[in-house]
Amino acid sequence: MPLYPEIESPKTYSINVDSPHQLYVEECGNPDGVPVIFLHGGPGSGCNASHRRYFNPEHYRIILFDQRGCGRSTPHGCLDNNTTWHLVDDIERIRQYLEVDKWVLFAGSWGVSLALLYAQNYTKNVSGMILRGAFLASKHDLDWFFCEDGVSRLYPELWNTLSTLLPKPENPKIEETLLQSYHRCLFSDDSALNKKAAKAWSDWTDTIVTWTLTSQPSTETKEEEVAAGSHENVTDKQIRSIRLEAHYAVNQYFLKENHILNNMEAIKQIPTWLVHGRKDITCPIESSWRLHQQLTHSTLQILPNAGHLAGEPDMIEALVKATNEMIKKTP
Repeated sequence: MPLYPEIESPKTYSINVDSPHQLYVEECGNPDGVPVIFLHGGPGSGCNASHRRYFNPEHYRIILFDQRGCGRSTPHGCLDNNTTWHLVDDIERIRQYLEVDKWVLFAGSWGVSLALLYAQNYTKNVSGMILRGAFLASKHDLDWFFCEDGVSRLYPELWNTLSTLLPKPENPKIEETLLQSYHRCLFSDDSALNKKAAKAWSDWTDTIVTWTLTSQPSTETKEEEVAAGSHENVTDKQIRSIRLEAHYAVNQYFLKENHILNNMEAIKQIPTWLVHGRKDITCPIESSWRLHQQLTHSTLQILPNAGHLAGEPDMIEALVKATNEMIKKTP
């Protein structure tokens, strides 16, 4: 089941939220169809034209937006008034602005955290959820990605480069986690150090997220590039995006530990499709399994050959099928 055909020229909006942020919002499809909002991952990425294509445009009113500091929202990379709770409130502001009664939440990775937090706070406004590659924004999830006893065990050679690359703090009494070290260097006044940290961060995350793809460079190539200081091509926009991601991570996503799983009671009746790739090493499948245990009206589909990315063939088929099935469940 492929993506739906390309949709050109969506209707776009610029919505003012807390200063200085303006959100890029777009909608397309059937204005009288079932409203659905696409919540992108990251933090720090954004939406693109292919994201419109998971939904039948004859049946859905398709709404996309770029989160604060992301994509076409402005100012790009701005961290002022930029926390998880600001983003949750933005989703509700968009609903009110577009005069939507209830809508389906379609989310992947970090977007799943936002979908669940929004549903927990605005339950009556949610008609259903389709959640891919769930990330629950807990210390457990963060440690998997940035600590020595997590996914690093699958890529020890690249982890060695990542974990030994950056200079120590000037004050030897300061103890840092690896995440704190990258945050310090990304925000340093030394532009070369910014690029060095951004390049290593990007290589690490890209390797983990795309490991199921056959076209990615070898880890040996990435190691050599990082070790040689090959970061000249890192752009200011890339640095801003990575800083935003680090800003959320170093602040534990502005959530109390296990906040999402501890507040599931109010949303357990919401019709939910959970889709997760068995080969997803970015967000291990246990997160979707935990959600499935608490969401009493959920279906969990495990894709044996899929990883984390929404654009993998098996994932596309499963997500398009989920959106078609959701139409049958949504008034």
